[in-house]
Amino acid sequence: MKKYRPNVAAVVLSPKYPEKVEVLIAKRTDIDAWQFPQGGIDDGESPKEALLRELKEEIGTDEVEVIAQMPKWISYDFPEKIAKKMAPYDGQIQKYFLVKLKKGAKINLNTDNPEFREYKFVPVDEVFKYVKSFKRPVYKDVISYFKKEGYL
Repeated sequence: MKKYRPNVAAVVLSPKYPEKVEVLIAKRTDIDAWQFPQGGIDDGESPKEALLRELKEEIGTDEVEVIAQMPKWISYDFPEKIAKKMAPYDGQIQKYFLVKLKKGAKINLNTDNPEFREYKFVPVDEVFKYVKSFKRPVYKDVISYFKKEGYL
C-alpha cells in the first residue's frame, strides 16, 4: 500500500484581489521548477496551522486572509527520482487553501532555509505557462475547483 505525506498547499492571491485575479508562483532553489507554496503538516498541527507556518517559512509572511479551501484532499505520486529522496513516502496528500495576501504584506524569499529564488504574480490562466511538472494535473483540479466555486 502506498504511503502519502500529509501536506498543505496555497494558491496565494495578490492583495489586488478581487479587482485583479493573479496568483503567486515561485521558482524553486533546487530545481528549475515553478510551483505554489506547500509543505508538510507536523504531528499535532492542524492544516490551517501548517498553512500559516509554511507560508512564513517559504515566502516570509503569514499575513493572509483565507478565502476558501478545497473540501477534499488531493494525492499525487512522486516521480521516481524524487521518491528516492522522500522515502518512506510514495507521494503527498494535500489540502489546498485559497488565500489573499493582506495589503502591506511583504514577501521575503530570503528565509532561514530558502526554498524559492524568485516569485511572480501571474493571471490564473497563465499558471501553466510556468508549471510544467508532475504537479500540473493537481493544479488543474485545484484551479478548476476554485473557478467553479466562483473565486477565480
